[in-house]
Formats: sequence, C-alpha cells, structure tokens
Amino acid sequence: MNIQKIIKKAIKRLELEGKLQTPDFYAEAFCKEAAAAGFNVEDCSKLDKFKSMLNKDFQDELKKYHIKTISELAHFLISRLNRTNPTHCSNLLESQSIFTKKVLQTIAVLHNKEASELAKKSLDLLGRECSIAEIDQFRQLWINFLTTYDDSFLQKLKLLGDVDSADLERTIQNLNFENAPSRDFDSFELSKVASLLVSSLVPSIASEINEKIAEISQKIQKNPALLESSTIEAEIKSAISLRIALDKQSVKEMVESIDGVLGRLSLRLIEMIESSDSSAVEIQKIKKELESYNESTTTSFSVAHKKLYTIAVALEKNTQALTRDLKKHSSEVGVLSKKIEQLELELERAKEQSKEDFLTKLLNRRALDEFMSVKEAEFERYGHDFTVVLFDLDNFKAVNDTYGHDAGDAVLVAFSKILKNEARAVDVVGRFGGEEFIAILGETGLDGGVAFAQKVRNKIKNTRLMYKESRINVTVSCGVSERKTHFSLANLITSADEALYKAKNEGRDRVESK
Repeated sequence: MNIQKIIKKAIKRLELEGKLQTPDFYAEAFCKEAAAAGFNVEDCSKLDKFKSMLNKDFQDELKKYHIKTISELAHFLISRLNRTNPTHCSNLLESQSIFTKKVLQTIAVLHNKEASELAKKSLDLLGRECSIAEIDQFRQLWINFLTTYDDSFLQKLKLLGDVDSADLERTIQNLNFENAPSRDFDSFELSKVASLLVSSLVPSIASEINEKIAEISQKIQKNPALLESSTIEAEIKSAISLRIALDKQSVKEMVESIDGVLGRLSLRLIEMIESSDSSAVEIQKIKKELESYNESTTTSFSVAHKKLYTIAVALEKNTQALTRDLKKHSSEVGVLSKKIEQLELELERAKEQSKEDFLTKLLNRRALDEFMSVKEAEFERYGHDFTVVLFDLDNFKAVNDTYGHDAGDAVLVAFSKILKNEARAVDVVGRFGGEEFIAILGETGLDGGVAFAQKVRNKIKNTRLMYKESRINVTVSCGVSERKTHFSLANLITSADEALYKAKNEGRDRVESK
C-alpha cells in the first residue's frame, strides 16, 4: 500500500466518522491508517516522543486530559507555564472570568431557549461562591448541549426562502410566506382528533354535562370534517367556557358544603368551651360552699346540689346537641368523601395513561405498544410495510458501576436526543425498557432500517460524552427486522430481538438484521 492509498483511506475515515477535514482531524486519521498499513511515519510518532521527554508527573497529568495532537500538547504546556507566575495567573483568571460573563450575557439574549436558560444559570453560578463540583457540573451541561445541538430544523424553511444557519435574523428576513405550501389536512385522521376533542369538553369535576356541550360533541362526532371549518371555532370556545364554568360551580358547591359543616362544628365547640368556662366558675363557688358545709346547714347542701345538677344538665344538653349536629351532617361528609375518592381514582387513571418516559421524554412502553398495534392494523388492511430497530447500549452496567447512576442517566438522555434527531417526522422512537430503545420506521424496508441503525450507531460512537473530567465511550448494538417477512407482529419483535442478541454475541457495536 502506498501513501496515496493511505491518504484516501484517511479521508474516507473522516467521512464515516462525520468529522470535518481540519488539519488536526486529518492528521489523526492519517496516522491511524498508516499504523494499520504498517507504515512508520515520523510525524505520527512526534507526540509520543515529546511526551517521553517530560517527567513522570507531567506524563500522568497528560493522561487525564487525553492529549491527542501536538497542538493540544502546546496549549497544555503554555497553560502550565502561565501558572508559574502567580500575579499573571491571577490577572489572567480575572480577565477570563469577566470575558466569560460577557459571553454568557450575550448568549442569554439569543434566540435559543435551551442555551439562554443555561447561560442565565451559569451567570448565577459565577455571581456567587461556588464549589469545583458545581463548576464541573455546569461544564458537563455545556458539553452535553454542544454535543447534542442540532440546527437541521432550519432546513425546513428552505421552501420559504434562503436559509443562513449562521445568521438567524437574515434567514427570517428572507422568508417568503406567500409561497408557503398549504397544509394537507387529509393526512390527519380527523375522527381520532374529534374523539380526543370531545373527551376534553366533558367536565372533569362536575357530575352533569351542559346540553350545549352535549350538542356540539354529538355534532363533531357525527361529522369530524367540521374541524376543518373556521365556523366551528366559536362553538368550541363557548363549550370550553361552559365546561370550565360547570367545574368551577361544582367546586364552589363542595367548598361551601364543607365550610358550612366546619362552621357549625366550630360554633358548637366554642359554645361548649364557653359553657365549660362558666361551669368551672360555678364549680369553684360550689367547692367553697361545700368546704363550709356542716350538719346543721342543710339549706347550703341543697343549694350546692341544685347548682351541681344545673351544671350537669347544661353539659349534657351541649353534648347531645353536638351529637345531633354531627349525625345530621355525617351524610354530607360521606358524600364529599366519595367525591374525593372518585377524583383520586381519576387522577390515578390519568397517571397510568401517561405515554411519556420520565427520564428520556421519549414514548414509553405503553405508548409504543399502542402505536405498533396501529401500524399492524395498517399493514394488515393496506399492506403498509414498516421496519423495527431495537437498540441496546453496550456495557451500560459498567458505566453505572464506574461513574455512578447520574452518569448513566446522562448517557441515556444523550442517546435519546441522538435517536430523536436522526428519526424522520413519520418515524416513532421510544424507550423499550432500561438501556433498550426502539425505532418504528414507517414505509421502510430492511435495507432502510439497517442504514438508519448504522447512522445512529456511528453517531453515538463518535459523540464525545463527558462526565465530570472523564470521557465516557459509548457504543450500541442494533437488531433490525422488516414486517412483511414475518407472519405476525409478535414474531417481528422476537426476530429483531434475536438479531440484537446476535450483535451482542458477535462483539457488540454492530448492526444485525433478520
């Protein structure tokens, strides 16, 4: 193999890895291809030669920073030299801090929500005394943003004018909305949208439904095409207002009922307390009279007895009155308790029907099962083919064991963003469980599924995932199966799982199809 072939292979390697043809990336790729071909190139060994000239402390420190190029080594040595002058280092750090704050202030007013919020939080961090761990945490957040940021959404504006990804203001100025293509509502299943809308009009708290709400609900269910008409908008707004009013009235009635019971109970207790206070005074008087009692003063005993009896009767009446009130209102409390139980059950059902995975924000297993049932029905009725790709992050347990579960969660989130960004608008991706993910590719054959899996595999392999001061190398194994070559949906999933198992057994970081 000659030098020309090594050069071609180095350029091809950069294309496969998705890297730009910069001098540093090209030099790294060239040296790898030269080493694979058995060529001893002096320039490729300069970095190791320079490293060997340094003392052991420097060599150990270099390993932490993963120095790969002569340029990176030069920057490292310059920073070390600068730190040998304390005054210069202090001034340099102060200037860098001011410069960093200005850059963050600029980012905070830009038009990217995620970057703006992260910049504001970073400014707050720099404005107070913070720990090294906090700085490392925010550095990792910026690295995650940089590695997962994707501005390909701007390309959707090409139909409206020129797109300049480096100048958002110029892009907006160039947009021509008059030539914007009209939206094709025929692609929507209006019957499903109508059913969802009607469900949202039903009061969530009130037990009765307004006649007007019922009328518009029936109208939409009978003719979902009405949703395309502008005349229905006012009726829907009116129905929503009625639903809110019914719920508010129902809540008001419940609160008033509870307030009435508590008010009466409070008054009775106050009366009993006041009665007890006055009775205590009477008891003190009777006690004094009893202390002065003697056998000859029978009249005094009779008076004391009468007063004690009066106190006992008063306490008995108060107790009986309270008992009657409690029995009278116990039925109201029971009704309210049942309503509260019903609301709690409805809330629990709403939680169970959630279709989003809490960590990755992708579809969860429940939602994926529902979507696959729809795709299966389309296949059986119309012959619309689709392909399933199963992804499993390699050696994920080792990531948790080595770096901790927070690092594992960060890896899952980063992979979910890559998977979502690589998928088309018509595709569906979700978390199948643990470190396993799935992509359902509509109108796609086996070759298309394999190409998609390879694209995702290369993307995660070449992404620099940093956690604190360590780089986490992540790879993924993939299993691909096409629906039309299998006799059932269950068989399709089993086949994709078997292909994934084969990819795992044959070395991981690969794509297998079946």
